[in-house]
Amino acid sequence: MLTTLLAIGALSMSTSLTLQENTGPEDAGQAPATAPVLQLAPSADPTPTIVERSAGEYAAYHSVIADLHSAPIQSGDDLDDAMNRLTAFYGEERLVRAWIAYAAIIAARHPEYLDEVRELADYYGPEAAMTGLMYDPSYATSFASSQEAQASVVDAMAADNAEIMDVSERYRAAAYDLQSERWANRSHGDRTDRLAELSHMGSEPIDMTDEVLMTLATGFDNGLPASSLFERYEPSAVSSRASIAPQLTLTVGDAAADPDRERIGRILSVAALQALNNDDPARTDQVVEALLSDPVVERCLAWVRLDLQQCVAAGHFMYEDSFCIAEHALMDVSRCLGSSASTAN
Repeated sequence: MLTTLLAIGALSMSTSLTLQENTGPEDAGQAPATAPVLQLAPSADPTPTIVERSAGEYAAYHSVIADLHSAPIQSGDDLDDAMNRLTAFYGEERLVRAWIAYAAIIAARHPEYLDEVRELADYYGPEAAMTGLMYDPSYATSFASSQEAQASVVDAMAADNAEIMDVSERYRAAAYDLQSERWANRSHGDRTDRLAELSHMGSEPIDMTDEVLMTLATGFDNGLPASSLFERYEPSAVSSRASIAPQLTLTVGDAAADPDRERIGRILSVAALQALNNDDPARTDQVVEALLSDPVVERCLAWVRLDLQQCVAAGHFMYEDSFCIAEHALMDVSRCLGSSASTAN
């Protein structure tokens, strides 16, 4: 099922177009219409690309965020469950790759930009274009039509981060409200088991729910923010924040990134590379793999993991776990991922 639905999403990244004559019964016996209709050709290989697989994990992450808008906060198990579901995405470079991949699919919804990249590749050759995009990601932002693609990426990422912040605020408020609950005022006791679970965060495969699978095609096809794919999400909350670029005035550890155009360039480069026609797809995959990595954001998330573990270890009462979720498992992650939001200007 995952393969089929992700293949649907691949249509938005497809670079081959076929011409279909626009004729009807009334045209019988007449010459074919001169104006062709452009139609996306089905992919010959239904296997999801590297970008599509990673983007699926980003959608799955925002499915969890959507659930946490209304998930119960009535026991220690509820808090453990929220923490476990979030931290499943924070291991190694998983969330970074998923974030860049989904943003690249949004950028690929701008055919004018992709056409300009193809023209460059046709003139200089695909290898030259590929090398330029890989070693100078900011070059991808220099194309005349790249501005709209950049704006779409920044708006979508700002919308996604706004929802993460909304959920963070919910768990922060709960940390205060729970202080009046008897169960939340009990001492944690030994935190060894909880810390052991957190130390293995992100090591297990992500379980794609049916809801995520059913919404991927829509998200890929329309270039939507991942946060807008799920019913529990409130669009009004995003619309009021999407145009506001977060300003990173605080740091996570000492590795928070300054906004820079290079990060958006890397995202646009991934979109462009998926659109190039070449005879060496393995080489393309190799370059895309390199661009899906963002060492600055990865270091930022590494500090998130460390800070979350330290917060849990230092807590004495159950309500403090709600604060740890709000502060580190949500707000700090939003800061890491929101560091590119000012690059649209």
